[in-house]
Amino acid sequence: MTEIKLAVQDLCVEFRNAGKTSLAVRDVSFNLGREKLAIVGESGSGKSTVGRSLLRLHPPTAKVTAKTLRFADIDLLKASEKQIQAIRGARMSMIMQDPKYSLNPVVRVGEQIAEAYLAHHKVPHREARERALDMLAKVHIRDPRRVYDLYPHEVSGGMGQRIMIAMMVITDPQVIIADEPTSALDVSVRRQVLNVLEELVSERDLGLIFISHDLNLVRHFCDRVLVMYAGRVVESIAAADLDSATHPYTQGLLAALPSLDHPRATLPVLQRDPHWLNA
Repeated sequence: MTEIKLAVQDLCVEFRNAGKTSLAVRDVSFNLGREKLAIVGESGSGKSTVGRSLLRLHPPTAKVTAKTLRFADIDLLKASEKQIQAIRGARMSMIMQDPKYSLNPVVRVGEQIAEAYLAHHKVPHREARERALDMLAKVHIRDPRRVYDLYPHEVSGGMGQRIMIAMMVITDPQVIIADEPTSALDVSVRRQVLNVLEELVSERDLGLIFISHDLNLVRHFCDRVLVMYAGRVVESIAAADLDSATHPYTQGLLAALPSLDHPRATLPVLQRDPHWLNA
């Protein structure tokens, strides 16, 4: 792995509600270099909570602790809110699942990309507009000048996701966290979005955390995979070696994948073991 961009050791996240405490993430550890790292698991496994913790996007009821939570030379746990704001959206960005919930519906998409740049750079608006147009072209949007003036409801799901990528990458971040960025897209559009992310990681020396529930997708797209179950990482493995996974949970997820080569009347139901919580 190349130079470490992000170091996480024994990350824990708990939520307090009505006098009760729920531990959502337990002792998660990983390093991120210039690579595509997948975090996979079922709904509620804690994968999105890990991603949000890195940018301190949790509500006040959350308590985040870690032995190490470091981005570049910054301790994210000890950093002031001003330091975090300087990192968030500039040096580390997050792409959400559905652009229609992330884009402002009454502001033209190009202006939103330009605003993302202006938030971290004191430049004339004209320069920010040109950079936004250039970024739209880089994410393979045809006729950027026309698209710049569109409103979010006027673009397709795939184009909206590429607009979100343009907005998150225009500030030249070192790390991108992509939370289920292709789950709402059809197969052909999904491939286009993945190609854009692949190019950006390669050209811009990025580290990508790709949060997903789709093992079939990440095994072909990512370099490494962290498999989460009930808030813990139960297996860390190279994506190319997923078929050799040793943890029964990972094996169960793989066994439940549908296959055109081996059609089955019913898919197996994953049998869970209480011991996995303490492994």
